[in-house]
Formats: sequence, C-alpha cells, structure tokens
Amino acid sequence: MTREEKNQEIDNLNSQLSDNKNFYLTDISGLTAESNSDLRRLCFKSDVHIQVIKNTLLKKAMEKNDVDFAELYQSLKGNTAIMFSEAGNAPAKVIKEFRKKQDKPVLKAAFIEESFYFGDDQVEVLSTLKSKDELIGEIITLLQSPPKNVISSLQSGSGKLSGILKALADRVE
Repeated sequence: MTREEKNQEIDNLNSQLSDNKNFYLTDISGLTAESNSDLRRLCFKSDVHIQVIKNTLLKKAMEKNDVDFAELYQSLKGNTAIMFSEAGNAPAKVIKEFRKKQDKPVLKAAFIEESFYFGDDQVEVLSTLKSKDELIGEIITLLQSPPKNVISSLQSGSGKLSGILKALADRVE
C-alpha cells in the first residue's frame, strides 16, 4: 500500500468515525472463511458494517478526529475489526447471536454515544442498551398514558353518571 493510499484510507476512516456515534472494536482472528462469511451475513442483516482494519491506520484516523479517542489506543493490539452501526446495541446483539456457534468475535472496546466500554464482559451490558428510538418511544408512551387514562375514565364515568341521573329522574316522577 502506497503512502497516498494509506492517507486516503486514514481520511476514509476519519470520516466514518465522525459520521458514526457507535462503533465496536473486535477481534475476529481465527475464524474460518465460512464462519467469516456467516458473520458478515449476520452483520448485513442487522445493519452493522464490519471492516478489518490495520491498527496503525485506525490510530492515525482517531488522532486526526475531533473526538478524543486516546482511551481506545490500548485496545489497538492484535487483529482488529471495526463494527459500525446506527443503533448502539446492534453490534453487541450480533456478537451475542454469533457466539452461539463460535467463540469469536471478542469485544476489545466500544464507543457508544460518547461513552467508552472496555472488555469482552461488556457484551451483555451493551446488548441490553436501548436505542435512542426505543427510549423516545417509551417516553412518548409514558407521556400519553395519563391523558388516556383520564379520558377513558371520563368516558366510562359519563355513562355511569348519566345512568345515575336518569334513575334519579325516574324515581322523582
């Protein structure tokens, strides 16, 4: 790879890091070609982009980026595959699903919405994280719940109230 190609790759990685608020650094070394293809298929189905990258190029792209990724530098050892996703929990779910058959990929580190996670033991925690859309949906449901309850009580109560008034009116006559 020429210096110009390396610089182009660093610029591409830098723009990917800027565009994505969620990415995972994993180790997929030792997977057979068939297992690697299965992992890539699973990633594709889950809207996760996976790319094997050289650690030195990734580190240079991180150094070039506006966000301070210095904490992740210690994770850039051995083979590294980077997984990008819109949803913060999607790559963890892919890893968890794929591990039902294999012992890889191993999570080295993750960057989710400006937070760092380190170590393979974080996969379970990350897979249970709710996405931004899921949290917004829950908040909307919670906000809609009290007015719905009031309206439903008033509607059911109006039938009871009118029934009581009618019974009282019939009794007076």
